Amino acid sequence: MTTATAPTANPARTHDVFNQSTPWADVNLFTTNPPLQDALRLHASNLPLAGLTALGAEMGSAEMQAHARLANVHKPQLRTHDRFGHRTDVVEFHPSYHALMGAALRHGLHATPWSREDTGHAHIERAAGFMLFTEAEPSVLCPVSMSYAVTPALRGNAAVWADWSKGLASTQYDQRLALFSQKSALTMGMGMTEKQGGSDVRANTTQAVPDGDDAWGARYRITGHKWFFSAPMCDAFLILAQAPGGLTCFFLPRVLPDDTVNTIRIQRLKDKLGNHANASSEVEFIDALAWRVGEECRGVAQILEMGTMTRLDCALGTSGLMRQALSIALHHTRQRSAFGKKLIDQPLMRNVLADLALESEAATALSIRLASAFDHKEKSEHEAIMARLLTPVAKFWVCKRGSAFAQEAMECLGGNGYVEEGGEGVMARIYREMPLNSIWEGAGNIMALDLMRAVRRADTAAALAAALAPARGAHPALDRLAGALPLRVDAMTTEAEARRLAQDVALAVQASLLLRSAPGAVFRAFCDSRLSGDWGYSFGTLGAGVNLDAILARALPT
Repeated sequence: MTTATAPTANPARTHDVFNQSTPWADVNLFTTNPPLQDALRLHASNLPLAGLTALGAEMGSAEMQAHARLANVHKPQLRTHDRFGHRTDVVEFHPSYHALMGAALRHGLHATPWSREDTGHAHIERAAGFMLFTEAEPSVLCPVSMSYAVTPALRGNAAVWADWSKGLASTQYDQRLALFSQKSALTMGMGMTEKQGGSDVRANTTQAVPDGDDAWGARYRITGHKWFFSAPMCDAFLILAQAPGGLTCFFLPRVLPDDTVNTIRIQRLKDKLGNHANASSEVEFIDALAWRVGEECRGVAQILEMGTMTRLDCALGTSGLMRQALSIALHHTRQRSAFGKKLIDQPLMRNVLADLALESEAATALSIRLASAFDHKEKSEHEAIMARLLTPVAKFWVCKRGSAFAQEAMECLGGNGYVEEGGEGVMARIYREMPLNSIWEGAGNIMALDLMRAVRRADTAAALAAALAPARGAHPALDRLAGALPLRVDAMTTEAEARRLAQDVALAVQASLLLRSAPGAVFRAFCDSRLSGDWGYSFGTLGAGVNLDAILARALPT
């Protein structure tokens, strides 16, 4: 029997650094992620992987991590006026913000899926890339996500779409404030919520007064405010306002066709818990010019369509943050020793890390499955139903699990995880970022209400049953849950039960996906813990029969 001895310090050198881990940097985030690779293989077996491999290397580089740190430490700054008193309404960003935005557009994470030739996997490829980019820096992806989400809705104004579609699909980022026709690429944001209503957009008071017609169609003058107006430096925005016919969607550019600046007044930037690199603002419109998108009184329907896509990105983003937190925890515990062993060799720590690995892989599987539905929903009624069902389910469940996941992963690093040290402490930044995706684009209760709307369709229960059928007989707990869920979907009438239904649909679909994409040890451990109840109320409470070695070996290959 050997006894571990403490290292002997040199009294003359009290600050020798030893038993510390190295940064998780200069790694390929894609090639070191078997769960993501296998999820893609399941849903898009012929997907070329060269682009994702290149993105994984870039996002895992020390250079990009430095840009992420600087973009968050040096927050956006609002300049409402110049020194002569002229109104400017400009947000200034650190150069690293623009470097990150340039990378996001270069890799086609914005509106490019809507412009590509129909390959059958444009959305799933973009989804994987979005997850990889999130591991490096999530907050700059706000305008990227909104540009992705608003593009289909913009087709409701054919003239605007004709002028803007090429710029929205371009991969050559252009940070300048300039007329759309003079820019190499364009980005778009959204302005929906107001201070008196929040998610209840029907309570909006911003007014839209008709102002004639021109080359872009029906023009209106907008007067009012937006309580959350994210990424105010985008080139244009889709907003909601009350037109004579009711709540309506409008296209509002920053620079007008006559090359003058629209009257969008930025009142202040939000001081947020996390998401520091992204400028979220409050604005007022003072006779701002906008053009109608779609018909009057169709605003709610159009925002729901846009919200579906941003909610996909919320699930993808949280899955990416989970993966990065897990990778950092595994990397740290493989190098740091305590009580005579590497941390990863300590039984309690192994259970925690394996449990986190199960949660991360299940989140990845569900998020990629939802992206796959986006690729096929226009041609498959089943996939259209699954997209409607899984969007609120994935947004609710994956994002709800994020904060608890980040806290546990941070604890794997101890005090080192809690310390930011000039922004270098990535785990602390992840922890502050995690609640965002759960709150943004509809918090938990809004997702539960969306799920209620989805299950009211007569064909939803049958579609769910068909989706779970391939897993029949693989695990008794999954059989019980899968057998009961369609009946619960058909019988769902009470809003108070909707959160529980969202949880159980998520768990059942995650389990069925893991059966097809993950090793048996992962599938069995997930079902035993999440479905059979051989689990506690915190991470690290997996049962004694779980193959921890197999789960950890898969999570981050050495």
